[in-house]
Amino acid sequence: MLELAQEAEDAEELKNLLSESQRLLNRARELELQGLLSRPEDRKNAILTIHPGAGGTESQDWAQMLMRMYLRWAERKGYKAEIMDLLPGEEAGIKSVTIEISGPYAYGFLKAETGVHRLVRISPFDASGRRHTSFASVFVLPEIDEEIEIEINPNDLRIDTFRASGAGGQHVNRTDSAVRITHIPTGIVVTCQSERSQHKNKANAMKILKARLYQRRLEEKQKERQKIEESKSEIAWGNQIRSYVFHPYNLVKDHRTGHETGDIQRVMDGEIDDFIYAYLLNPPEQVRREEEKT
Repeated sequence: MLELAQEAEDAEELKNLLSESQRLLNRARELELQGLLSRPEDRKNAILTIHPGAGGTESQDWAQMLMRMYLRWAERKGYKAEIMDLLPGEEAGIKSVTIEISGPYAYGFLKAETGVHRLVRISPFDASGRRHTSFASVFVLPEIDEEIEIEINPNDLRIDTFRASGAGGQHVNRTDSAVRITHIPTGIVVTCQSERSQHKNKANAMKILKARLYQRRLEEKQKERQKIEESKSEIAWGNQIRSYVFHPYNLVKDHRTGHETGDIQRVMDGEIDDFIYAYLLNPPEQVRREEEKT
């Protein structure tokens, strides 16, 4: 088809062929990665949580920027993204957010994003125009469906209701619609306040709790192979997986794979597949060893 279009000097047909070949190339790369995502949980939806590090408004604003990045990524992939819990910052940004991202292999792709993300920029909140460094942690869990049995004894739960805070108008604050669930044996606490319905918030909180209990079960199994200790050091503050530099130059660099780009705006608009692919095709040594064992 390319040869025919060249012979006919059909510029429009050449343009269409280029677009189609790029689409096929992207699809082939995606299928290749799906072949690598062989664990049962890789196919599942993802529950993504973002927490700002120390630094107040600076880090909270960075956490919100990351939230936007992942929401745009989900939109580009054709995935559904639902904010399950959001705690706004006092001046700007967010104190925490939990997002459910639904789509084929959502967890398999997004697990590459777990870790500390570092931002370097001229602060818009600093009147002196000084450069600031901010951190935010990203953690990704697989959503637990009904096929996986996670037994929760109702007697092990403490369920509190309270008035939701933040945006939503007066109506959202008139009733105790927000829900906090504490799993007493493990000390795990989850909250949901994004819905006006207490019932929906409770259902979402239980979904997050099941995912965290499942993750805890996986970590207990992995202890024998010391992966949990390696994971802890990998996502600790100061051990960032990726740096986003807005000043004095533009650069996004993944410290695990070495993949980098100077088109930082494209990355912040959700085009992070190249970083995800680089991680999945060439995972860090500790991840590679774990994959080989399983």
